[in-house]
Amino acid sequence: MLEAKNVDHTFTVEIWSKKHVKSISISDEPPDRVLFEGNLGALQDLSLVEGDVLEIIGVNGVLRINLTKKQLQETIENASKPSLGADEGR
Repeated sequence: MLEAKNVDHTFTVEIWSKKHVKSISISDEPPDRVLFEGNLGALQDLSLVEGDVLEIIGVNGVLRINLTKKQLQETIENASKPSLGADEGR
């Protein structure tokens, strides 16, 4: 089970050029959603920075998310288990 005490996983997405951004959408209507889509391109590197930031670097940009190695491993293990209602909460 994932640790409940660290439920806020911050993230950043940095794309080197707007030509690699597919869409950005911010809704004022319910459901109140934000969507950012782009293309990181071919992956160049994947690493943990300072022990708690997963950094995925592509030729077009970088995605960073506050996520420890333990949380990542637990999430991967849980994802391989069958789940009913996996889309709930989205």
